[in-house]
Amino acid sequence: MVSRLGFLGVIARLFMWAFLLGLAVVVLYPLLWMVLNGFKTNAELFGNPFALPTGIDFGNYRDAWNRGVSGYLATSVLVTVTSTVATVFISAWAAYGLTRVDIPFNKVLTAVILGGLMLTPTVALVPLVRMFQSIGLYNSFWALLILYTAFRVPFTTFLIRAYMIDLPREVDEAAQIDGAGRWTAFWRIILPMCKPIITSTVLLHVLFAWNEYLFAMVFTNGSDVQTLPVGLTSLMSKHGTDFPVVFAGMVIAAVPVVFLFLFGQRYIVKGLADGVGK
Repeated sequence: MVSRLGFLGVIARLFMWAFLLGLAVVVLYPLLWMVLNGFKTNAELFGNPFALPTGIDFGNYRDAWNRGVSGYLATSVLVTVTSTVATVFISAWAAYGLTRVDIPFNKVLTAVILGGLMLTPTVALVPLVRMFQSIGLYNSFWALLILYTAFRVPFTTFLIRAYMIDLPREVDEAAQIDGAGRWTAFWRIILPMCKPIITSTVLLHVLFAWNEYLFAMVFTNGSDVQTLPVGLTSLMSKHGTDFPVVFAGMVIAAVPVVFLFLFGQRYIVKGLADGVGK
């Protein structure tokens, strides 16, 4: 009986490793294929798209960089960083008010903020376009900053609020005894205690803002304010597309997010497990 259980355990492990190996191939092969095709010519790509490149030449990557990817990258970095700072700060301040301050209609305000989770961007596109055009913010950096912040505040507030609820109230009382005001208590005591969930929300927002396409496509129409997901489409032409250059641009766009996820995934899991998982 014991040997039979041991045999079943070995079989289960083999199936598990086979499944994980297959999953790794499914996830990593498209990325590797994209990187390798960035070193080919159009003739090589269409002749045998799954073959290895005949040589390692970074000419396609230089062409992609010179054809606008550098500008799109700078815009994406600017929009991502500013919207991340704005979203996390506003959400943390809102979560602090909802959990640590006795304010009238607290539950109603919480429901209103979290109700934003049910609003899908596609439903609001037309009125938002008209509104931004009327106030002169259409096709501008500010349009993306406001939209990325507004539509992510409810979700980010939900995560940070869930973490702050379990923080001991004694720290607030001790801060008041020491003469600390609300701002000092929030900035110097509560916010450092929320470091795990703050790190998680920062990483989640970066992944969202870097890859967001709908708002960036609808609310921008000039190359000087387009982000990477939209800007890469300009590398494609109706009269002939140099696909290796497009693949090279996609690799340049993917590299920062891949490294960020690889180095930050444990912080995402830890922050969410310590917060919402409590």
